[in-house]
Amino acid sequence: MKVLVIGGGGREHAIVRALRRSPQAPQVFCSPGNAGIARDADPLEGADDPAAIKAAGIELVVIGPEAPLVAGFADACTDAGLLVFGPSKAAARLEGSKAHAKGVMAAAGVPTAGHAVVSGVAEGLAAIDRYPAVIKADGLAAGKGVVIAQDDAEARAALSEMLEDKRFGDVPVVIEEFLEGEELSLLALCDGESALPLAPARDYKRIGEGDTGPNTGGMGAYSPVEGAGAALIEQVRQTILQPVVEELGRQGTPFHGVLYAGLMLTAQGPKVLEFNVRFGDPETQAVLPRLRSDLLDLMLRTTRPGGLEGATLSWDDRAAVTVVLASRGYPQSSSSGDVIKFGGVPRGIEVTHAGTAERDGAIVTAGGRVLNVTALGDDVRTARAAAYAAADVIDFDGKTLRRDIAA
Repeated sequence: MKVLVIGGGGREHAIVRALRRSPQAPQVFCSPGNAGIARDADPLEGADDPAAIKAAGIELVVIGPEAPLVAGFADACTDAGLLVFGPSKAAARLEGSKAHAKGVMAAAGVPTAGHAVVSGVAEGLAAIDRYPAVIKADGLAAGKGVVIAQDDAEARAALSEMLEDKRFGDVPVVIEEFLEGEELSLLALCDGESALPLAPARDYKRIGEGDTGPNTGGMGAYSPVEGAGAALIEQVRQTILQPVVEELGRQGTPFHGVLYAGLMLTAQGPKVLEFNVRFGDPETQAVLPRLRSDLLDLMLRTTRPGGLEGATLSWDDRAAVTVVLASRGYPQSSSSGDVIKFGGVPRGIEVTHAGTAERDGAIVTAGGRVLNVTALGDDVRTARAAAYAAADVIDFDGKTLRRDIAA
């Protein structure tokens, strides 16, 4: 089978690697890919045209990033007669609009933070009754459209940037109550009728150690998570994942693909912080290396209603820790063209590429998040030590990383 993975980041590299482990031995293509993905998948030209994809003999299209999903690329591929792993444009609004997601959760009875949708700075300040308060741009923001304001001054600055400067486009802002507890990421495969949770993970969104500084797309992750056992996962499935899948079905927008629930484990139970409609990044880099089931088979099952019925998942008992190496200036900016020296990365370490390119035979930086270093170990502590040991033998000018992932 010929499979095309759309995207060019660390998440897509992890997906490509997992697909290549399938016993079905698919031929894996990528677009646009990056310097690392190009070593594990064949590049495909014209991959923005579903007809060209079909003509190339591709049977399954796996859409990695959120932007093409929200733009409706899955629908165009389906119309061209291709199987697609990823939701329709209508279903992808769950990530494309935070206000819409809140409406779906309300209709499904899913626990989440209280909120208000505002379109002006004064209206936004009036909607905040206590600090800290969470301020989110309604549209896509690559993980950077969230500010946790500690006072009026921070709130006013965030609202002005989002609503007046329109940093994330001409969209409203969602004001949310600040939830306290431990965060958890849970991804679930969905076939339009049911949700099948994957192994839980925890990611680190802030740029600085101790969760300081601005939000990023993610600086690291680990899986499994202590305290997030089978009982909690089933609770989340029953009270959050399955109700949302069923509500989207009732609305005539059945969800096929992977549903990401960003959760806060509060004293009142799990509550939703956000939904994504694709694999999380960098959670995917920590979760998929532990998956021993056939990812290709699972993806194909999601394309047909009820296809996941009877499906079971097999996992490596070891823990995985992923450390992100970013370029200088991230997340406000990024540097490109810096030569990456990989040193002697030990065997068994999975280095997935996020923002890289090849220039004159060398691998160079080409984005904010550059590489993901993932190690497996008998426990999180062992995996963490191995991941950082490998990260330390990789070098490039301006290399930035957090030292407290999975600490």
